[in-house]
Amino acid sequence: MSFAPFVHLRVRSAYSLAEGAIKLDKLASLVSSMAMPAVAVTDRDNLFGVLEFAQYAAAAGVQPIVGCDVAILRDEESGGARTPQADWLALLAQNERGYLNLLHLTSAAHLRFKVGALAALPLQALEGHSDGLIALSGGATGALGCLLADRQEAAATHVLERFKDLFGDRLYIELQRHGDVVERRVEPMLLDLAYRHGLPLVATNDAHFTSADMFEAHDVLMCIAQGALHDDPNRRRLTPEHWLKPAAAMRGLFADLPEACDNTLAIARRCAYMPEPRSPILPRYPKLGGRSEGEALRDLAVAGLVALRDGNRLAANVPYPDYEARLAYEIDMIDRMGFF
Repeated sequence: MSFAPFVHLRVRSAYSLAEGAIKLDKLASLVSSMAMPAVAVTDRDNLFGVLEFAQYAAAAGVQPIVGCDVAILRDEESGGARTPQADWLALLAQNERGYLNLLHLTSAAHLRFKVGALAALPLQALEGHSDGLIALSGGATGALGCLLADRQEAAATHVLERFKDLFGDRLYIELQRHGDVVERRVEPMLLDLAYRHGLPLVATNDAHFTSADMFEAHDVLMCIAQGALHDDPNRRRLTPEHWLKPAAAMRGLFADLPEACDNTLAIARRCAYMPEPRSPILPRYPKLGGRSEGEALRDLAVAGLVALRDGNRLAANVPYPDYEARLAYEIDMIDRMGFF
């Protein structure tokens, strides 16, 4: 079987909440029908759909590439403002080490560095956690593209050097052609950076929906996510080109840079990780006193219910035996589900 000469490496699934509109089962079947050998899902700041995606893709005969679009905080060195701003960097797992690093980074973004609604990482947080990860520079929405758009060439070069230190030969300069004015303006500068630093190019299409005729419906979804009116000139918008294009369309779009499409296949060959389902890993309770965990949970729960009763913190209109019956039901259900 011959494969299509392009692989999508930037796909937003429905797990990019209120932003992506691609269901994972649909993605797997659609990519298979396009004869693409692999596909990457890069949801923003989360890995919620990883296992589901991998299972659907494998069942459809498509190689799953696990990834994430990670927000990288601007710092003063790279020309950032005082208020938190972030640029986007797509990270793809090559192997289990890369996947574990991706888990660490997404958790750190939410638990250690989140500012308001922005879950983002300072670039130094990637130090020691970049092994096994391929980095796509982010096109016009990445740090390089944003700095170049602001005419901060020196800052862009500085950030590029930091990326090179982190990822070495696993760094790709990402090009996107959605018909956006900023994309067209920064592309020559991105090409210049790539050629001067000997870095490979890669072509991506930031797919948020499966077909061009879904654009208007997806645009409404973005309005809902932003709490904005459809005709608000200041709201975030995508273009009708942000769909899962077939390989022929992508090769035609980048006919002048065929190596950028070739490298999507090269990246797919460098990634070989398949997440496997596993049983829940729960901590062991140490204070059993000769009891099983189930018995200990039951004793603690009953004692807690008695304390609520004695403290008059139960609803007066509900008979106490009803509470006892419901507690017994819930504990039995936990036991039957095998959590002990």
